[in-house]
Amino acid sequence: MEHRIVGPGPYRATKLWNETVELFRTRMPLRKHRCRFKSYERCFTAAEAVDWLHDLLRCNQNFGPEVTRKQTVQLLKKFLKNHVIEDIKGKWGQEDFEDNGHLYRFPPSSPLKPYPKRPPYQKDAIKFPEWNDSPPGVSQENIPVRPLVMNSEMWYKRHSIAIGEVPACRLVYRRQLTEANVEEIWKSMTLSHLQKILGLDSLEEVLDIKLVKSKFIIHNVYSVSQQGVVILDDKSKLPHWVLSAMKCLANWPNCSDLKQPMYVGFEKDVFKTIADYYGHLKEPLLTFHLFDAFVSVLGLLQEEKMAIEAFQICCLLLPPENRRKLQLLMKMMTRICSNKEMPPLCDGLGTRTLMIQTFSRCILCSKDEVDLDELLAARLVTFLMDNYQDILKVPLALQTSIEERVAHLRRVQIKYPGADMDITLSAPSFCRQISPEEFEYQRAYGSQEPLAALLEEVITDAKLSRKEKKKKLKQFQKSYPEVYQERFPTPESEALLFPEKPKPKPQMLMWALKNPFQPFQRTRSFRM
Repeated sequence: MEHRIVGPGPYRATKLWNETVELFRTRMPLRKHRCRFKSYERCFTAAEAVDWLHDLLRCNQNFGPEVTRKQTVQLLKKFLKNHVIEDIKGKWGQEDFEDNGHLYRFPPSSPLKPYPKRPPYQKDAIKFPEWNDSPPGVSQENIPVRPLVMNSEMWYKRHSIAIGEVPACRLVYRRQLTEANVEEIWKSMTLSHLQKILGLDSLEEVLDIKLVKSKFIIHNVYSVSQQGVVILDDKSKLPHWVLSAMKCLANWPNCSDLKQPMYVGFEKDVFKTIADYYGHLKEPLLTFHLFDAFVSVLGLLQEEKMAIEAFQICCLLLPPENRRKLQLLMKMMTRICSNKEMPPLCDGLGTRTLMIQTFSRCILCSKDEVDLDELLAARLVTFLMDNYQDILKVPLALQTSIEERVAHLRRVQIKYPGADMDITLSAPSFCRQISPEEFEYQRAYGSQEPLAALLEEVITDAKLSRKEKKKKLKQFQKSYPEVYQERFPTPESEALLFPEKPKPKPQMLMWALKNPFQPFQRTRSFRM
């Protein structure tokens, strides 16, 4: 049986629940059964439902082949509680479903789960601080600005590029970034990258952005050991006896090691101690408010590289305490599964299956009991066990991009002479609202006078040669044709600036008339 894959997005768990209910109601074989000398049409036994639904879930790529028969029974209990099915007497509402021959049927109508309503979200991209952003808490009203007192020299500097000169630059230091600025950059860029991978218009569809703590992200990136495990300031968050028990099973010694206390069933007792501790946590390691985010990432498992990257970012959002516990737990689970010398921890159940069933609910769980959290958790833990070393390490590409962004905002800014930093500052003034007519007038004529003064300086500059002056005027005419046209309305007025020089008369060849008044002298003949 082939089924469509529900991709990442909001309410993915609810979509999977509704899809599974519809498939079960439309495809489950129904037939006639007898019970206590009475026949019942269009019904099925509990065992038949478990068999059929178990095969359905194992073939469904949204859940995978790791689904067990016990998990299928748990799902049918939820179906009975939510009136997806009922017994042949019409009873429902209790989770007393057993894998036996008891008869069940579908009710006439089985309402699907409604999608929760959330407030409308803004489709604007997540914004992080820019270079010229004002510090937090500063109002945009009555911001002091420098008055634009421009003379021809300043305008000459500002517009020197237009007339063919590149001025010298000046380094201007930006305001110092505060710790709050840096934390906001880390949070904004991390969430923006996750939103891009999931392909969502807004992350508010899958998590509450207000609950994301930027300090958690920074701690998970930098406060780590050489092995990449998060370091906590308060080591009591994970009791020493639990850590010792986890190390014992993760580094299970050979039987020849006499330092290890050994008795029959010792490893099972140690495992039970660890399972009891994680099973009594007040909240799953991946937290309740990130449940939808992690379930949404499960829709990317067909693209393993993207799924790993998305899980990396989601795990950065975890509290450092939860991330550390998850790292140590996954390390222990994978080592136990790969240790061939480890004795069986449960009779009749494989080690890998035991790990998934024991710890999946303490890793991922939702507050809503009717969700498919057991199946989704098993799917996630399976993927985590196969890729935990990649998922639980810091994404270097994201870290590098954020660090470069912070360094850019702290870096000096290059400005040219004539910019605001070169203007003589008198008494501080404040922004004043002007009318549209005044704005249009200033836009049209505010820069005409300084440009006209700049043009006059070029015209009257005696230091410029005739060739250089013509070149500058030609470039000025190209950049500011209106100002140039007002100064030289006709070609004749432009020609007056460069009057033609009178051509000198050609001089006579005086060498030909060296002694014009001497009498002709007879030259000696060359004939012999």
